[in-house]
Amino acid sequence: MQGFLFPAALKEGKKMPKMKTRKSAAKRFKVTGSGKVIIKKMGLRHILTKKSSKRKMNLRHAGVLCDSEAKRAKTMLPYS
Repeated sequence: MQGFLFPAALKEGKKMPKMKTRKSAAKRFKVTGSGKVIIKKMGLRHILTKKSSKRKMNLRHAGVLCDSEAKRAKTMLPYS
């Protein structure tokens, strides 16, 4: 009964509760070791016939968020 009233996590001095990651952000953003936020560029899903080959080729590569947007993305990803 003693363990029920006082969980082991509280005895060890761990911080409770844990912060939750926003899963929608976790699926879209990835944080590099240097702190940059990587995203997949938009515009390569459908209606591709009117887009040039060069444009489609450039859209394949990952993009980097600007600093102001990266700051917002990192708040949604507390453990990255």
